[in-house]
Amino acid sequence: MHFYPKARHQPHPSIHDPSVRRRRWGLLKAAGLNFIVLQLLFLGLFCYLFGSLFQQTTHTHNLHVVFVDYDGGAVGSAIRAAYQQLKGPGFPTLNEQSVSAYPRPSTVTSAVCNIDYWGGLYTSANASNRLAAAFGGGSAAASYNNSDVLTLVWNEARYPAVVDSAIANNMQSLSEAARVAYFKTNGMQALGSLNDTDPAAIAAFTNPWTLASINIQPTTQGSRLIYNTLVIILILIQEFFYLGYINGLYQQFQLYVTIAAPRIATVRQLISGLYTLSGSLCTTGAIWAFRHGWHVDGGQFAMTWMALWLFAHCNFLVLDVFTIWLPPPAVPMALISWIVLNVTSILLPFELSPGFYQWGYALPAHSIFQVLVDIWSDGCNPQLYYALPVLFAYELIALTLSSVGVYRRAHYAVIAKETEEKTWKDRVAAALSEQQQQQMLEESPSPSTPDSALTESQQQQDRTRRRSTAAGITDQEALTGQLWREMSRVEKAPTGRRNTGPCFDLPFTD
Repeated sequence: MHFYPKARHQPHPSIHDPSVRRRRWGLLKAAGLNFIVLQLLFLGLFCYLFGSLFQQTTHTHNLHVVFVDYDGGAVGSAIRAAYQQLKGPGFPTLNEQSVSAYPRPSTVTSAVCNIDYWGGLYTSANASNRLAAAFGGGSAAASYNNSDVLTLVWNEARYPAVVDSAIANNMQSLSEAARVAYFKTNGMQALGSLNDTDPAAIAAFTNPWTLASINIQPTTQGSRLIYNTLVIILILIQEFFYLGYINGLYQQFQLYVTIAAPRIATVRQLISGLYTLSGSLCTTGAIWAFRHGWHVDGGQFAMTWMALWLFAHCNFLVLDVFTIWLPPPAVPMALISWIVLNVTSILLPFELSPGFYQWGYALPAHSIFQVLVDIWSDGCNPQLYYALPVLFAYELIALTLSSVGVYRRAHYAVIAKETEEKTWKDRVAAALSEQQQQQMLEESPSPSTPDSALTESQQQQDRTRRRSTAAGITDQEALTGQLWREMSRVEKAPTGRRNTGPCFDLPFTD
């Protein structure tokens, strides 16, 4: 057995042959142009992506935390003093509000749930007096609860990696700095009243308070880090590959010239709906399978499934629009650009990115992430008023363009088929005509011999030949049409090596 003998022993012209030289330069030109275009494309995408993360920490002050002092004493004053020390571009902005604006702690929780603020910080009523009484020992010290002094309200489901560091950790730092500020101001008085024989009083003095946390939706599972990155990327790639496969099948089996366009459009929408429905179910199932420690229920599962279905289907249609209205070489470039633009819109809250990136509100990935956060936190991300209209706008516009695109594909498919058929028939007719003329020249009698000089048998043969020649010319068009129909018949039993997967033309080779 030889190693691909045809490839090794086939004679080839010299690389300097004029025909080879022309192909070589064509290859180098196309490869060089693609080299430049792709390098510029990915350079631009990298710059766009990294630009959204540029100086992220210096934008932390754009995250606002409401502060309500229900205590009105030394603890609240210590919080204010500590904030003045920590205040800066890399620290959240603490917005103090009056008790009349937020009369109860539950109103602070509602403000965070309604995303008026990224977090809420409040002191408990009479906290300073209870702490001072605990220093004296006795029942006041025994009943003192250092977790009922300062409380943080936040929602970890909103960009978990961001709020963990920017909100939770910074508020913990503020609490510790406030303890230092408290003892700077009230340390001598507290030490003078301290009952050093009471362990509870000493415990209250050494650890006056710890920051209590009201986390609206704890989101601590490891997979939380990819909800706004890889999950979105894989959904888009999943739609793109199946779309390429479907488009390849429609072209391979010549359906655009054999089936009515309305029927094709209907079937394509049914296929896309079923495919994205099952794909979104698998995605939701994978999220739920690895949700360890995440408290979500069956209703949230169903809503997540439906939301992801809408997102997947509208992106399937958008990508289909790309394949319809863009030249084939530009389709993969449009895909990667679409992925980067969408993912960049949800990598960080817009408060931490330069203002230019707020145009990402118009992208479907940003909308679906807001919908998912609202579902997972039981309505504590009320942005459906704009997120759902954005998704449905993409759905309706892309559905319309995709359906129109079916007619466009069918139109140009018929034109291409008619052109190919006409060209092929012209070539076959020319070949047959040339053959008929050659045959007539070979069988025609000598010009010097008149018909009267021919025998009866020769005259009969000549008349038969002329009739057969005329009949051949008459049937030439019918024969050509029959050959075309046989040659253009769709292969009904493709072999296992037949390629039915997605493929794209080489870019810029014309």
